[in-house]
Amino acid sequence: MKNCDYSCRTAEHLITRRNFVTSLAAVGAAAVMPGFGLFNSPAMAAEMARQQKRMIVINMAGGLSQLESWDPKPGTATGGPFRAIPTSVPGLHISELLPKTARVMHQLALIRSINTHEDDHGKGAHIMETGRRKTPAQDYPALGAVVARALEGNSASALPGHIVISPGGGGGRNADSAYLGPRYGSVVLGGGKPPQFSERPAGLAEDASICANDLRRKVNDRFALRRRTAQTDAYTQSYEQGLELMHQREIFDITKESQQDQERYGSHDFGRHCLLARRLIERGITYVRVTHANYDTHCENFNFHFEQVGEFDGPFATLVTDLADRGLLEHTLIVVLSEFGRTPNINPLYGRDHWSKAWSICMGGAKIQRGAVIGATNATGTEVIGRQVDGGHLFHTYLSALGVKSTGQFDVAGQKMPMADPAFEPIDELLS
Repeated sequence: MKNCDYSCRTAEHLITRRNFVTSLAAVGAAAVMPGFGLFNSPAMAAEMARQQKRMIVINMAGGLSQLESWDPKPGTATGGPFRAIPTSVPGLHISELLPKTARVMHQLALIRSINTHEDDHGKGAHIMETGRRKTPAQDYPALGAVVARALEGNSASALPGHIVISPGGGGGRNADSAYLGPRYGSVVLGGGKPPQFSERPAGLAEDASICANDLRRKVNDRFALRRRTAQTDAYTQSYEQGLELMHQREIFDITKESQQDQERYGSHDFGRHCLLARRLIERGITYVRVTHANYDTHCENFNFHFEQVGEFDGPFATLVTDLADRGLLEHTLIVVLSEFGRTPNINPLYGRDHWSKAWSICMGGAKIQRGAVIGATNATGTEVIGRQVDGGHLFHTYLSALGVKSTGQFDVAGQKMPMADPAFEPIDELLS
């Protein structure tokens, strides 16, 4: 929907609606862009790329209603007008707004008992993105930066390992990797298009470009003999990998996909972005986050979810099916999340407000138990009645599902930094 007058007017939400991520395009211009290794044998490269662990996050920005998606309560005072429908998992029902997703639920799992204790957009998003509370004492890296660093190590490649796909995204790099350094900051894409400025200007001959870069390398090498730092290394490497990225820019171009696939995913932004996410992980990108907005439905909650969840359903189910059919789902963690859920009580404007006390997310692939349901809420969805979890538990679980020891640490300039908040642990019963 183009007009979002139903949303709250907090500063964080207004920034989100204006795609604030693109305003950070200039941050970390000296960043290095990691991705996947290149191998001598094409067959080996293809197999290694297929088996490489990776992650896709679909962020339902604004706060998806759990009652109109993963934890419906039809026939109750809080349930709203929509029915619950059976899924491919016996006994498991989800909202009737997700008929296609219902058919692939045997590939997925639900967590219905999340309580993050935070109803503010910015703070809630921070918890879900970092697994930690905001604190003035320390900035923490985003999930994508942690996953890219943990899975890629110190490997270097032309492709970024941490990509955010958002309407209006233009190819800039975000400052969301904190102490992990600019190399793991996210690159923002949008519209199913390659990054901006990844093509040599028409007026610049290839020979001239080669000569200019040869000169740059010589100057950089001379400078490094006396004043080399981590920052100058990142600056130098960003140019080298930027050049390689120009040679591989078609990886980001979904027009290279078949017309049939483009039609299956849909012609709207979300469909194109899901197809781009599939294309990227097939080619070794470690982490891709797709944004679907805007779920902040303080009024007309039901009309909006009817339209927006309906748009989500087809491309998401197609993505899950494609990953499974191509043998990628066992190596790819896929998560559908928000910064919180919506209130069970319906307000006078037929809306639902912010609700972090009892809500749900969907996930699957990698080491996640297929068809599992973790936790539960009471009959009206007002509180958790079994296996309550917080954002820290989720963060540990994501890493564990990818085969990463979530209690591990990063070595940052000799200082040990925990990958995930040590106060929490993984949801072990969700892991295979």
